[in-house]
Amino acid sequence: MSAPSVEKGIRFIREQIDAPVASFFSACVHCGLCAEACLFYTQTQDPRYTPIHKVEPMRRVWEAEFTLLGRIKALLGLSKPLSEADFATWEPLIYDGCSLCGRCSLVCPVGNDISGMIRKIREGFAAAGHAPEGLVGATTRAIETGSPMGVRLPALQAQIRHIRESTGLEIGLDQPGVEYMALLSSMEIMNFPEYLEALARILRQAGKSWTISSKAFEATNSGIQIGVSDLARVLVQRVVDAAEELGVKTVISPECGHAYTAIRWDGPNLIGRPYRFKVKHILELLDEFREQGLFKTGGKEAARLSFHDPCQIARKGGVVRQPRRLLDLVAENFVEMGDPGAMNWCCGGGGGVSANERADALRLAAFGQKKAQLDALGIDTLVTACANCRITLEEGLEANDMNIPVIGLTEMIAEHLVETNRTGEEKA
Repeated sequence: MSAPSVEKGIRFIREQIDAPVASFFSACVHCGLCAEACLFYTQTQDPRYTPIHKVEPMRRVWEAEFTLLGRIKALLGLSKPLSEADFATWEPLIYDGCSLCGRCSLVCPVGNDISGMIRKIREGFAAAGHAPEGLVGATTRAIETGSPMGVRLPALQAQIRHIRESTGLEIGLDQPGVEYMALLSSMEIMNFPEYLEALARILRQAGKSWTISSKAFEATNSGIQIGVSDLARVLVQRVVDAAEELGVKTVISPECGHAYTAIRWDGPNLIGRPYRFKVKHILELLDEFREQGLFKTGGKEAARLSFHDPCQIARKGGVVRQPRRLLDLVAENFVEMGDPGAMNWCCGGGGGVSANERADALRLAAFGQKKAQLDALGIDTLVTACANCRITLEEGLEANDMNIPVIGLTEMIAEHLVETNRTGEEKA
């Protein structure tokens, strides 16, 4: 890659301005609804965090180069091209103050995909060298080692050995011809190893063959988060190559929001062709198993609990009913948050914000929106289905002295499994 520069950043922004983006700018009625949908604005009341304002540099390029009025203004010297100072000013707005959650896009009365435009403008900022150090480091590690946290294969192998020795569960690596290939996020390997054990237990009871690829076990796509499609494409291609080499039918996306968006929705466009396999989020798969009667659960949680819908999974992926059907199996005192499902408020750590240390104070301030939701419920336990949400929620709860444990839904299902023998009878 050539050295970053303002000119390169402007060129990359210009290349992102397609017909939908142009129509979005033309259609915006400046109603302010996107501001009220953004937790970074609602918790700071800082107008700079209004979602449509965050893409102002892209609007300026669009106006100057794609509209008659803009060209006239440029000829008369009434407008100026983006400068180094502009990139420096807007960088914290589009990286620190946006989790790409998409809530602003959902409420826009004219259908503008504002979060999509912020994802696009990040292409230009990264090209100009204006991206947070944390995200740059995570993306570099992902390309060089396969993991944004620098987790290598021996760490995964150690976890697999521990699960086998403690439970007897077998987890295969690089097994061809199986039905499923499971992906993991680095957080699940290092922070939440119970996820892999839960997955192994459920797939064993469902009678499904599966494997993990030693060449592409990481699901997180830092290229999507930082906004560099070329790097995002490399990370997707690794998964595609591994899945097609092993000949699996389905790739399982783990409890990770942006991983799901990257491999399920963005991936085929990034590599320029359809997959030869299906992609399903783990909750989609578990709900299918539930419907088919492939696993059996017993007992229900008595604790008062609620579910935090990860933005990329629920709002952008449409996985809303599945977790609630699964919770019906194992929870007897489930309560909905205000604004549940597709309208749920973000945890504040998505879109690379949690990997950006510079944004920590702002992220914790934005957590006030989630705190308000939780305060209104009085719950004992919070359930979610995204490792990044889980980490962010735990940090926000700790910062606010809120003693609410956060657990993964896959783990909860596994804890309530009723083990059966080969004839389908419950084990004594």
